[in-house]
Amino acid sequence: MIIAILAVLLVVGIFIANTFMKPEKKDGAWLYQQMKDDKIVKIDIDNDVATVKDVNGNEYRVFVRYEILEQQIEELGLKGVLVPNYNDRNSGNIWSYVFTGLTFLAVVILVLLMMRNLGAGSKQIMDFGRSGANAHASMKVRFNDVAGAEEEKEELKELVEFLKSPQKFTAAGAKIPRGVLLVGPPGTGKTLFAKAVAGEANVPFFSISGSDFVEMYVGVGASRVRDLFDVAKKHKPCIIFIDEIDAVGRHRGAGMGGGHDEREQTLNQLLVQMDGFDTNDDIIVIAATNRADILDPALLRPGRFDRQIYVNYPDVRGREAIFRVHSRNKQLSPEIDFQILARITSGFTGADIANLLNEAAILAARKNRVIIEMEDIYEGINKVTMGPQKKSRLVTEFDKRIVAYHEAGHAIVAKVVPQEHTVHEVSIIPRGNAGGYTAYRPENDNNSITLGKIEASLAATMGGRAAEEIVIKDITSGAIGDIKHSTSVARSMVTEYGMSDLGPVFYGGGREVFLGRDYGTSHDYSEEVAARIDKEVERIIAKAHSKALEVLTANRDKMDIMARVLIECETIYSDEIDMIMQGKPVEDVLNAVNSKRKKTTA
Repeated sequence: MIIAILAVLLVVGIFIANTFMKPEKKDGAWLYQQMKDDKIVKIDIDNDVATVKDVNGNEYRVFVRYEILEQQIEELGLKGVLVPNYNDRNSGNIWSYVFTGLTFLAVVILVLLMMRNLGAGSKQIMDFGRSGANAHASMKVRFNDVAGAEEEKEELKELVEFLKSPQKFTAAGAKIPRGVLLVGPPGTGKTLFAKAVAGEANVPFFSISGSDFVEMYVGVGASRVRDLFDVAKKHKPCIIFIDEIDAVGRHRGAGMGGGHDEREQTLNQLLVQMDGFDTNDDIIVIAATNRADILDPALLRPGRFDRQIYVNYPDVRGREAIFRVHSRNKQLSPEIDFQILARITSGFTGADIANLLNEAAILAARKNRVIIEMEDIYEGINKVTMGPQKKSRLVTEFDKRIVAYHEAGHAIVAKVVPQEHTVHEVSIIPRGNAGGYTAYRPENDNNSITLGKIEASLAATMGGRAAEEIVIKDITSGAIGDIKHSTSVARSMVTEYGMSDLGPVFYGGGREVFLGRDYGTSHDYSEEVAARIDKEVERIIAKAHSKALEVLTANRDKMDIMARVLIECETIYSDEIDMIMQGKPVEDVLNAVNSKRKKTTA
């Protein structure tokens, strides 16, 4: 508001100066003629700019040389007209006082604004070392809101017991843990666990991100760490939660710039606060990361992070429990079975399940329904994993035929070659960057990766390229994703799993280069071994490709039927796929698809 007033004053002042105080311009000839006619009463001059006042009180501005003007005045006998005090020419003009006052007022306001901003800036500078942690007096999250990780929950329940009744443990000589590190993939519930601990213990909860400590100014990160623990000491017992601690806790000496940078100073201060000469009893530090491999060893030792809890992907029972938790406020159709949903969502995290249920609710609302159907759940799963359908994308008949045979190739090879994953859905509707997709659903949560499973999966992956070769006698770029995936899996088989003719030797294929500590080291084998690895990768992919060609050649009639059904119906599910593999005629399959759609829309 003040700045706006200042701007108005300046504009008014400039307007007044330009409108009322600026004399009219004339030339030297006009001035000479006026002096000859005895019409000039006063002349002020400064740097060859003369301000002339006539007998009527009008003022004019004339550009004239002082020597010439002096000679003209002496020639005409008007010596009393020339007044050397130029600065007094505006005396008696009220607008000059107005302009001077407005200018002075504007300058005063500007100085006051600068002083106020300087005070605010100094206050910001004084607050720059504050941690800025979010304080939560009472958390509403409880352990009942966390599902799918019962063992991890039991580990964290002990922290709650420590905070509620520490004398129970101190009587036995036990000490409260200083820190708990939650490690696991993104979306598995690490932050939710920390909130649940604070909610169950009913203690203050301070949350901050690891990146909030580090700034471009030296010493700020360490100052924020000190401030965070100083605030926590005033609210003991309490919990400090540091999310993504790898942003500040990376291995020291691993940087390219020498080592003693701002991040390392921050880490050093954090190490001292957690376990230094001054102990911070009754303050538990909970941190979360998905990159525990790059954390500094001093941060992970007992006395700092006494416990490391790995929060893994939920198993089938965990996913079922997560479905029940996230569906509390949703109306589900009676046909929805959480056990089936848990089985077909292998590899999903808690965040993924919450997201797919939300997408299913949105899809139901679009259809003016409040009850979520099973088809909404299936579409939510596909939307989370592959993106939304793009039915509006213009696809030519030629491309539609290629995509139909490509996806039919994937599905038929997957059905013929034994594997644990079943083909749940085949569609030629574009999703994301893909022109179509074949969705697999696991039968169980077996974690063992066998050679047979991988070879069957590779054969199914190469089924799309093989179908193109058989049908159109050519190849397209549509198999780029399949080729990249197959190459990556085959290389892991050779370098990590020991599933090749090179034997059970680990060649470091999955090791990530960590700049600073392992700079310049990408692998630990010779160029000769690298060439042998490349040949093995090529052999594995060629074997999978040959298997796919063999299966599709023997089942060409089924591939033609599936492609035709896909072109007409765009999407088929496991029931229709089974009918095709059983040799049912195309009319029966089409009738089954149409009857299912009528039942769904009824």
